[in-house]
Amino acid sequence: MPSLLLLFTAALLSSWVHLLIEANSWWSLAMNPVQRPEMFIIGAQPVCSQLPGLSPGQRKLCQLYQEHMAYIGEGAKMGIKECQHQFRQRRWNCSTVDNASVFGRVMQIGSRETAFTYAVSAAGVVNAISRACREGELSTCGCSRTARPKDLPRDWLWGGCGDNVEYGYRFAKEFVDAREREKNFAKGSEEQGRVLMNLQNNEAGRRAVYKMADVACKCHGVSGSCSLKTCWLQLAEFRKVGDRLKEKYDSAAAMRITRKGRLELVNSRFTQPTPEDLVYVDPSPDYCLRNESTGSLGTQGRLCNKTSEGMDGCELMCCGRGYNQFKSVQVERCHCKFHWCCFVKCKKCAEIVDQYTCK
Repeated sequence: MPSLLLLFTAALLSSWVHLLIEANSWWSLAMNPVQRPEMFIIGAQPVCSQLPGLSPGQRKLCQLYQEHMAYIGEGAKMGIKECQHQFRQRRWNCSTVDNASVFGRVMQIGSRETAFTYAVSAAGVVNAISRACREGELSTCGCSRTARPKDLPRDWLWGGCGDNVEYGYRFAKEFVDAREREKNFAKGSEEQGRVLMNLQNNEAGRRAVYKMADVACKCHGVSGSCSLKTCWLQLAEFRKVGDRLKEKYDSAAAMRITRKGRLELVNSRFTQPTPEDLVYVDPSPDYCLRNESTGSLGTQGRLCNKTSEGMDGCELMCCGRGYNQFKSVQVERCHCKFHWCCFVKCKKCAEIVDQYTCK
């Protein structure tokens, strides 16, 4: 009996340690800005050892590429902001809860929302690193060296300084996936299923940035005649990447782990997901009520739209609990006039509006 109790205690401790490790993530680099490269000595390990949320593999990469860390933080921040924009009118609004876990316990559930968060964060890193290369901020990369597109007109020049999305993709894959690849769970276990889910969604986020990068051109010539053009590879606006990933979230595939250690569709009648698609392994909580165990913050006190029938409407947002009405003063610019030359002058107008919050 004592040995059984000892085994139970050891299993509980192992589970607790696992949750503690999962609670910290490289996403916390977004909440704790990293010093710029010129602020520390290259090769100085204390910088990496003091950064929160890094796995052992990511810490080693930090020591090799210290100047990259500030941009990984920027990429994480970009992903968090985009997540909050895309879900601003949903019950789960991608809220950050503290500096250590960033999103809290809700990320321990392999839901659609978690899938989107992993994807958009990985996309943010590709975006930030690719742009840093172009701007000459990193010593290991420069402008894009992608081949000239075959369909580009002959008389257009190819060679402007483009965003180095190839390097951004490769580095983001190495760094972001390091946390998942160093885990060693039993084949066919739920933990392994979650690792495979995370890797799939990381890749979907990276591919969204890579695939959406496109050719941009600038005209040259007398009086803007555009007789000559110089073209280069340019990242898409990150909002468009967020929109694409939100579409993937809406069509995300429910998966389960097989005994052979592979993810398969829960419903085989659906189309097999491609590397560009999001996948999930757990159903989502309803996010209606605050729940400490799942990390749900609930919707009490959230603003809602009384006239909307969508997810931002008071009926759906408040989960049928009803809502409170109050009046607030909104100040906006008004009576704007253009003055020669060259500025616009506006007045400030105050308006009393009705607003609604969930009970």
